[in-house]
Amino acid sequence: MQKIPTNSSSRAKTELPLDLTGPHVTAGASAAHRLYQALCEMIVSGLVKPGEPLPPSRTLARQTGFRRNAVVTAYERLIADGFADATVGSGTFVATRIPARGAEPNKPKVVVETPRQGAFALGCTHIDERAVQRFRAFVGRRMRAFGSEHLHYGDPRGSRELRSAIADHLLSARGLRCDPDQIMLTSGTLHGLRIVLSAILKSNDQVWCEDPGYPAARKTITHCGYRAVPVAVDEHGMRVAKGRIAAPSARAAYVTPSHQFPLGVQMSMPRRLELLDWARQAGAFVLEDDYDSEFRYDGAPLMSLAGIDRLQRVIYLGTFAKTLFPGLRIGYCALPERLIADVTAARAALDRFPGTLMEGAVADMLNSGAFAANLKRVRKLYREARDVLAETLEVASDGALSVPVPSQGLHLVARFDPSVDLSVAARAKQAAGAEGWLLADTYSRGRPLPGFVLGFSGHPVPQLVTSAGRLARESRAAWAQGENRPAGRNEASLSESPAAP
Repeated sequence: MQKIPTNSSSRAKTELPLDLTGPHVTAGASAAHRLYQALCEMIVSGLVKPGEPLPPSRTLARQTGFRRNAVVTAYERLIADGFADATVGSGTFVATRIPARGAEPNKPKVVVETPRQGAFALGCTHIDERAVQRFRAFVGRRMRAFGSEHLHYGDPRGSRELRSAIADHLLSARGLRCDPDQIMLTSGTLHGLRIVLSAILKSNDQVWCEDPGYPAARKTITHCGYRAVPVAVDEHGMRVAKGRIAAPSARAAYVTPSHQFPLGVQMSMPRRLELLDWARQAGAFVLEDDYDSEFRYDGAPLMSLAGIDRLQRVIYLGTFAKTLFPGLRIGYCALPERLIADVTAARAALDRFPGTLMEGAVADMLNSGAFAANLKRVRKLYREARDVLAETLEVASDGALSVPVPSQGLHLVARFDPSVDLSVAARAKQAAGAEGWLLADTYSRGRPLPGFVLGFSGHPVPQLVTSAGRLARESRAAWAQGENRPAGRNEASLSESPAAP
């Protein structure tokens, strides 16, 4: 047990019982995490009393051999978690009231909370406990350094610090090179869509939308006074030739090329180049919704459409709703240089500027490596959830459902044979009490396919297994019942779902 003296002159000869090698310390963890664990163990075990001073960070760094920034990070985590208090000019002290001891500090775990929505609901996420701890520390540090930037109206695009961190992330993760001035923060993809469309379109302009596609985007486009034109999707992505025929004068196209929602296909390179050629010839813009590219399970992510185009005619839309958590309400878009002034003015007219309190903490997550580490850990969880869900549906449905395993994303599609009536899927979903969507609800004009769009992220695996078994059994029963019914018109409702992908 390593003994560390305190920072109080009255206790200068008293040794602080800090154990850096015991079973409560995770071998191989970062210095900051191991020090945090040792300090937690010391405090919750009662080896130091509430209110006692802790050594100054420089002193503790010198005595433990850790870097000072590791000590500062450990102290910040103690303060954020309620184990310590800091007083300006006086130092850091053991908290007067110690939080109830929950999970052992040396056993990081993924937070697995049952979502308010049932299994298969889309848009749910996990965040690793280590990432939660880092985020808390970053938020705490930013709040303690509360500055004048929060006391006046800011840049309509958001803080340059976070925009710079996002630009670095896009270059390394998506092959998209852009200046921080080209980044604008939003409260999410749909918010960014509204702002950008108001800057580049006039009332009643036409926008190509994938069919099937994301209903909320289609609804947003229509609600803003533009005309959403359905363009069919095949195994190569949006059929650009069909768009040229359906709406030759369209001024924009909304697409999900890396992982088409909902079908999951990737837009082929010839189709991507064809779409970019159309945009240049028509003087139009392509809105690329890259909503889940960070979650690719087989191989490296594909280069973004905006990366290929070099932000000439493509506007890139991204979000932290899935890579961190939806409650952040932080998204972003990367803009062609020619649009910066117009889109910034549109943003200022709509809601002035984004919230500033969380921007610094998110920038810290990106710059510190905590964001990438969290992605690496939760990607493994999502892959397991995907595999379990697909296998359970295939086996338990006994051939009634076909479940292609997606190589990317946070949802999968389970389909009946195209000849099956749409009402079969609707009855099975209702009987199983399942969340998720009917695949038919994502179509606008094309012939709908019978099946389901099922989210697997953010749900405990046991819950997914139970719910998948129930949905598979009900699907098999509805399918068998449908085979014995006389052929008739599709009965399923094609109302649009308000949920987000």
